[in-house]
Amino acid sequence: MGNKLFVGNLSWDTTNDSLRDFFAQIGDVEDAVVIMDKFKNRSKGFGFVTMANAEDAAKAMEMLEGKELDGREIRISEARPRE
Repeated sequence: MGNKLFVGNLSWDTTNDSLRDFFAQIGDVEDAVVIMDKFKNRSKGFGFVTMANAEDAAKAMEMLEGKELDGREIRISEARPRE
């Protein structure tokens, strides 16, 4: 398993900082990005979190899957490379 996670079902209110803070309770977060719709200037409802190591990523998937962030139950999976 890698250390980059796909996070889905995000609230439109979720920011990069709130996403980072949420995952920081598990371990060191290298990067947290909420993907934005450039035309509507709001979240597309998903983002990516890069943990410092694969162990923290696995732990985050196990402990945070289905937990509530900004009023929504988030979905977490291992990020896949772009095709």
